[in-house]
Amino acid sequence: MARPRNFSREGVLEKALPVFWKHGFADASLQELEKATGVNKSGLYSEFSGKEELFLESLRFYLDRMQLGLLMVEPLGWDNVEQFLKLGPRTTEGQKGCFAVSSMRELAILPPAAIEMLGQGRVQLKQLIARNIEAEKPKADVNDLASMVLTFYTGLSVEQNLKSSRAATGRKVANLMRVLRSR
Repeated sequence: MARPRNFSREGVLEKALPVFWKHGFADASLQELEKATGVNKSGLYSEFSGKEELFLESLRFYLDRMQLGLLMVEPLGWDNVEQFLKLGPRTTEGQKGCFAVSSMRELAILPPAAIEMLGQGRVQLKQLIARNIEAEKPKADVNDLASMVLTFYTGLSVEQNLKSSRAATGRKVANLMRVLRSR
């Protein structure tokens, strides 16, 4: 008879995510994952087929909980974009920026399913940004502006790892928003 599980899948994902965020897919060791989650190797392998599946599920867990709701607040518009840029690349358990953006540094070695998830996540994010821009500037080239905002968001997420201050980030967001609102 199998022993009952003493952990929840969601709890494991919450605790594994910061390990992958800090070390990346390649350098996150099974020992670090065991220590962080409090689940031994056999327990992890009974729930996940291996480190790759644990990474994929951690990435899915993160993407499902991203602060995309900030881009869905009615009325749509610049205020949503500004709030998302200020709060989107957030700190989670000591990790800064965006886990999805940080994961992109390993595209060459990520499982194909992770690359697909990251791509779909960016498409969804760009669409939400575009809907907000279109609410403000219906005649603008919404796709180009959304691409610009998404690129800016990616840069902000990377900068968070360089210990960029909240005030400096706020100034950059305010400057971008001033340009966008004046177009």
